[in-house]
Amino acid sequence: MSPSLDTKVSGSSKDEGAGVSPQNKGSWSSFLKVRTHINKLRTPKHGSSPSLQSIASFNGDLSSMTAPPFILGTLSLTEFSAYWAQHPSVFVAPAAEEDPAKRALLVLKWFLSTLKPSYSTRNDKYGSEKKPLNPFLGELFLGKWEDEAGTTELVSEQVSHHPPVTAYCIQNAKHGVKLEGYNGQKASFSRTIHIKQIGHALLTLTSRANETYLITLPNIHIEGLIYGKPFVELNGCTYISSSSGYTAKIDYAGKGWVSGKKNSFTATLYPQGKEKEVLYSVEGQWPESFTIREGSGKHGAVIDTYNARTQPITPLTVPPLAQQDAWEANKAWDKVITAITKGDMDTTNAEKSKLENGQRELRRKEMSEGREWERRFFRRGDKAEEWWEKLAQGCAGERIESEKTGGVWRFDEGKAKEARRPFYDGLMPC
Repeated sequence: MSPSLDTKVSGSSKDEGAGVSPQNKGSWSSFLKVRTHINKLRTPKHGSSPSLQSIASFNGDLSSMTAPPFILGTLSLTEFSAYWAQHPSVFVAPAAEEDPAKRALLVLKWFLSTLKPSYSTRNDKYGSEKKPLNPFLGELFLGKWEDEAGTTELVSEQVSHHPPVTAYCIQNAKHGVKLEGYNGQKASFSRTIHIKQIGHALLTLTSRANETYLITLPNIHIEGLIYGKPFVELNGCTYISSSSGYTAKIDYAGKGWVSGKKNSFTATLYPQGKEKEVLYSVEGQWPESFTIREGSGKHGAVIDTYNARTQPITPLTVPPLAQQDAWEANKAWDKVITAITKGDMDTTNAEKSKLENGQRELRRKEMSEGREWERRFFRRGDKAEEWWEKLAQGCAGERIESEKTGGVWRFDEGKAKEARRPFYDGLMPC
């Protein structure tokens, strides 16, 4: 079992902010105590000051938290969609496999390869996890990867602001592979930050008669918070359920109090509904490496290994700022990113306020005119499709929570064909 901050917080107070530079310890300590930043505090008893224990009742999205300057990131959440395909050759590999069980295994391998980019990249680059920029409604992030796998295209759009939801589509036409999905995040506190990811991803092999894989999303908690060196740990389990009749189950485990390795996982692949008939098993640490074996346990023959540290990354190409639309993330947040990089919090807050106030004005205008914001690449449904429900049978407990994501979001090919810069006919986000 992973040690939670419930245990760590009860230790010596000298540990607080141990990983923070001396000039930032004051702001980190204030952040942990959250004196005025969160309006859902329980009133402390006997007139004591609010402490980490007093925010246990908070539930919401991370955008409602005011973080100290040194933990602010320069990436918008719309950019996180790119983590799904930093290794295009691994992404498209299932399409070339003739055997359906081995295709399902290659899908599992690809999914596992996305965990390090998705949940460890910021820690590797900056030394700790960073709070991302909170996207505004209509924000776009567009790009492509070009390598031996051909051209793989990315579309990411903020389809909802309350609640915050990002939708994405990644396609490689050469190999007939398409990924689409959406996710929101619900954060809560229990002496550390717990994040439930709401939504799912769908991988379709159009070259294999539209063989489809439903992918559920892992829950997250932030370790190292008390020390000022936060990092992501995954917990619980996720599933990949295929229309070809196979299910993969991934179990996540953090470092134990006495023994074990952080960021550990085990995974099994089996025919749907036959969890004990394991065809393949995988074990390792998702930011490091993992081993794939035949059958279950550690005694099966090794058929493949993967090293997340050495796997080459294909850089994502995005248009230069001068060619981007005002609604594209890099251009929209350019002044904020520059200010954060310089450590200029006055300018950071001023530029963020411009965007936020501009968005509020657009929402007021829409309300007065009795209309809703029009999404450029995605459409909203009220419930899941019949085939989705069938795939979900292989994912224990998975269900659509459309009330928490503003709907069920799907990529709209018709809209995508018509989308051109400028995407909103000269309308500016602020």
